[in-house]
Amino acid sequence: MSSLTRPPQPGIRLHVDLARDLRPHRSAKIEAHLRVDVSADGAPTDLPAVQLAVVLAVDVAEANRAAVRHALPAALRALPDRISFAVLGGGPEPVRCYPRGGEEWAVADQDERRRAAFVTGSLPLHRDGPRPAGYAAWVARAHALLAGRPASVRHLVLITDGSSAAGESRLEEQLEACAGEFTCDVFAVGTDWSPDPLLALAERLHGTAEFVDEGLGRAITDAIGRLRRVHTPRLPIDVTVRPCVRQVSLSEKAPRPHRLGGLPQPGRPHRWSFPTYQWEQGRRDYLLTLVADSGADPLETELLFALVSIGDFHAAVTARWHLPGQSPPHVPADSVRELNATARMRGALRRGLAALRDHRLSTAEDCLGQAARLAARFGTDWVLDEIRAVADIEDASAGRVRPRAVDAGTLGPMILRAGSRPGAPLPDTAGARPGPHCGACGTPAGSEARYCIACGKALR
Repeated sequence: MSSLTRPPQPGIRLHVDLARDLRPHRSAKIEAHLRVDVSADGAPTDLPAVQLAVVLAVDVAEANRAAVRHALPAALRALPDRISFAVLGGGPEPVRCYPRGGEEWAVADQDERRRAAFVTGSLPLHRDGPRPAGYAAWVARAHALLAGRPASVRHLVLITDGSSAAGESRLEEQLEACAGEFTCDVFAVGTDWSPDPLLALAERLHGTAEFVDEGLGRAITDAIGRLRRVHTPRLPIDVTVRPCVRQVSLSEKAPRPHRLGGLPQPGRPHRWSFPTYQWEQGRRDYLLTLVADSGADPLETELLFALVSIGDFHAAVTARWHLPGQSPPHVPADSVRELNATARMRGALRRGLAALRDHRLSTAEDCLGQAARLAARFGTDWVLDEIRAVADIEDASAGRVRPRAVDAGTLGPMILRAGSRPGAPLPDTAGARPGPHCGACGTPAGSEARYCIACGKALR
């Protein structure tokens, strides 16, 4: 049993990079790039399946049964032993299809997998008549199931053809209610779904949203396989700020864009906790944004604006206010500029594709041009490939593109990829902060030096 015991905390390397010289202002914005590298430090490769609970929810109309007829039984037959699972079908309300009877959960073994695969052949799917209750109902039903299962990793796999999208009004409220309770992967099939609510599900529930034309069974199996590679199911990032900081936000930028909700700590008004999920070995990039008032702070003094903590690992966010009239233009650190530019590139691509879907060609040309220019700058080939599928790129670096007429059915999957596709980590442009240099001869000096060792001049 000891071989399956994971260390209470993974190996973590934490680095913060920002422009430290700021102009004083009552609402100055401080942006920092937070880079986190995680290693398993000798932990087992796979999380034991007994620590996973998965809900497979099939939001598909009867007319599209062929999309899941073979994929769902195949995915069920591939479940690992001892994983907890349940299957939901649709009425107009979500209903439990498996396990049968009074049990809410099944634990996979050879017999359970065989029975589940057989039963899902008659999976209830909604037909003509009352419209389904919307994605919020699926999220709420999964929440009710998963809340009663004390597993380390709790996850929803939602397979949808868009049948639940009509009249959707409570999704944001439901996502707020279950944030942090479980994670979610969304697989879109067919052609009649809208990408926006699916991206909202993936962003808020820390998962992925993707279109699956074929190979759905393999996609579900791979998603569950990714869950087993999770080293740490939940890892909060705590940010403790100085009193002059009025607002704090943290967003994940890579490998996937995710919205993080900060939770104030009771009795500690200057400490915020941002839960994150499904940590595997590798690297993540975050953008930390602080809004601070310089009114009561000293100028030209290195100040600690925040302390970022992950477990027992800490990194300081330090900067200084320059004297008014003498302060240089505020230039963000290179990695912060790249984080923001990458987010703008994804956003421009998504807006351009949406505009093309809505036949707003002028807007599509502007947005796709912006995305092409940023993609050329960063060498992001997949963005250029997406643009080439819908437009002629005349000059990527100058942002000149000419959109073409495109079948609307092809744009939904592209919008999903723009919003949920994994991105590469940023290059390691954030090095150690350079020490002072002599103003007379340029020779580097130690941080505590007062005179240049080369020419003897006083250092400023």
